[in-house]
Amino acid sequence: MTDIRWEDAFCGEGNNCFRIGTDTEGNGYIAVAGAEDRPLTDTREALRTLILDIKAGKADHLL
Repeated sequence: MTDIRWEDAFCGEGNNCFRIGTDTEGNGYIAVAGAEDRPLTDTREALRTLILDIKAGKADHLL
């Protein structure tokens, strides 16, 4: 199993919490807090792009 280093949980309104993690092989992970054993995974660059796009408001229509 890959050793993932998880960041502290981020909780939005309504306590929708998720965590972001990385491993030593350059992969990025995102998981619902408490379900870190079932993360989505991609490269760190893809995760970085996702976060920047969310911060830029490009995902607001999904909410």
